[in-house]
Amino acid sequence: MSLSEGMKHQFYLNVNQEERSVVISPSDILLSVLREQLGLTGSKPGCYNGDCGACTIDINGTPIKSCLMLAIEAIDKNITTIEGLKDTPIQKSFVEHFAFQCGYCTPGFIMNCNALIQKHPNASDEVIEEWLESNICRCTGYKEIEEAVKSVLHSNK
Repeated sequence: MSLSEGMKHQFYLNVNQEERSVVISPSDILLSVLREQLGLTGSKPGCYNGDCGACTIDINGTPIKSCLMLAIEAIDKNITTIEGLKDTPIQKSFVEHFAFQCGYCTPGFIMNCNALIQKHPNASDEVIEEWLESNICRCTGYKEIEEAVKSVLHSNK
């Protein structure tokens, strides 16, 4: 189905293993649709240009910054938001290792770290450091976040 410029159309998005109805126009970004239409506010708006990572979600197993993706591009893809990672080992590890301060960036970090653990179960320090570079935290150091990731990786061995 093609979208007429400026017109809104109803589509379905697969979000957190549930089919959800949305009404979108060609220019709607996925972050806004998730937050405003679906009430999934865990993904945070930050820079709106892909630099901070606060809006990171998972699309088909890959961390994506939802401020850079049009909602129309997410049709027929599996979307997981922080709300879909309830009680995962990485969330628990973030709490245990005090890997957060204000919490604004935390959902994006958890989404990114969860994907890291899935894609690189034997990640080296260098790989972990590289993956953490895609998100920004202004409140704390990255040491606690790195320790949270390593804790989950080592518990999987």
